Amino acid sequence: MSTAHASRELAQFAAQLRYDAIPAPVVERTVNLYVDWLGSGLAGKGARPVDSIARFARQAGGVGGAAEVLIDRAGASAYFAAMVNAAASHFVEQDDVHNGSVLHPATVVFPVVLALAQAHGASGRDVITAAVAGYEVGIRAGEFMGRSHYKVFHTTGTVGTLAAAAAAGRLLRLDPERMLHAFGSAGTQASGLWEFLRDAADSKQLHTAMAAANGLMAAQLAADGFRGATHILEGPQGMAAGMSTDADPARLLDRLGTRWATLETSFKYHAACRHTHPAADALLAVIGEHGLELADIAQVVAHVHQGAIDVLGNVVVPQTVHQAKFNMGTVLGIVAQRGYAGVNEFEDGYSRPEIAAFRDKVRMVLDEEIDAAYPARWIGKVSVTTTGGRVLHGRVDEPKGDPGNTLSRDEISAKFLRLAAFSGAAGPEEARAMLAHAWELPDQPVVGSVFAARIAA
Repeated sequence: MSTAHASRELAQFAAQLRYDAIPAPVVERTVNLYVDWLGSGLAGKGARPVDSIARFARQAGGVGGAAEVLIDRAGASAYFAAMVNAAASHFVEQDDVHNGSVLHPATVVFPVVLALAQAHGASGRDVITAAVAGYEVGIRAGEFMGRSHYKVFHTTGTVGTLAAAAAAGRLLRLDPERMLHAFGSAGTQASGLWEFLRDAADSKQLHTAMAAANGLMAAQLAADGFRGATHILEGPQGMAAGMSTDADPARLLDRLGTRWATLETSFKYHAACRHTHPAADALLAVIGEHGLELADIAQVVAHVHQGAIDVLGNVVVPQTVHQAKFNMGTVLGIVAQRGYAGVNEFEDGYSRPEIAAFRDKVRMVLDEEIDAAYPARWIGKVSVTTTGGRVLHGRVDEPKGDPGNTLSRDEISAKFLRLAAFSGAAGPEEARAMLAHAWELPDQPVVGSVFAARIAA
């Protein structure tokens, strides 16, 4: 397949994708990803940055409409519902990630397709088809942009805008030409810089909010005949030219239609930056094998890829719960003490003196094997020195949640219920009813309120 005009070929694929052409395992995976995302969306209720974005949406006229804002159940236009739900679902750091593209697809795709489906009376199958279009386009664009892009740019904020446009365009049934224009309008708005991590700023939620909203707007503009750049990805002044030094055009159309990148997407087990998960799981393996306690550990060396150093190295002493999720020492301290770094474990423990003391025992070092495998594989290795002087080594080749070590539907359900309870977005009985309804997405003739499922007597 030629890459001479990859943007056009991607647009044609997204516009012409049909539910019946999607393999059954991809459909099943997409439903799993949807349920997983919905839990993260509910978990954003009460988060200060999310509340700020919701207030902006309301003040800008985003009140009333068929689309649903998850954090307060208010009706809104599709544009503003997508904006707020994208911010909410990226807050607790439990939304999915695709390793090779370092993209969090769900947080920019599902807010868009759910909002548009509710606004237009679309079916669950329409949602699934549009979501797969968004995942497939977004993941390939992220892989295309390369490692140099991720060093400076938050890929979910940049490439996520394209993913959102592809998903919105498919839900709106754009033809290939208008889908291409949607890509152009999305790409020219793509933004998101990592600098926010140094200051514990709130930009991460703004990145996903605007990626979803701008992608949706790009598709709606295209539906109205608005023209966008037709070589936005590969053009001489396109995204790669301005945002990458190692873009790989072959990645854009890699086995398009036969390699389903949606299947490669990982669930997040720990409620922290994904770059911490391989080392966290490797440390848990050492602790489990040797029966260690927090007090038994004198030093931990986390062997990592350069991308982990680029992102996590910005946070030395975390000032907030969210910033703590981007600090390797804090994450490893929580898993060493609690056995799991979940939303409640961070709220209860990130600032405890013993965790702060443990943080100073952890350092990251670049590992050539791990760096060479990244981003296709995220290997975890740790070297643990005990207070007794022993040096112990741990390794995981697939962190919990990766496709080869995935979460079962029972585990996804448990995660959903835990996240709904964490924020108080739904009571136990209502959350279980919502969960049962969400699993039925492929059979829903019209996607309505996610809160409307009746609680069994």
